[in-house]
Amino acid sequence: MSTSDLLSEMPGSVVSIEKTVGDSVEADETILVIEAMKMEIPVAAPRAGKISTILVGPGDQISEGQKLAVIEF
Repeated sequence: MSTSDLLSEMPGSVVSIEKTVGDSVEADETILVIEAMKMEIPVAAPRAGKISTILVGPGDQISEGQKLAVIEF
């Protein structure tokens, strides 16, 4: 099975986690929400698969390019 890393496109903080490890996701489905520049920005799955790892939690500060989750496909 192959994996795909979900990376942050900008620095900010994690507002909420919408999925849990083991959940199936479709391409472009929201996995978590970050706050950056006073806006809430959904972070979506790049492709369909199953969440194998979530590396952040609500309130965590994240940086651009940081790995947030891993999706198996």
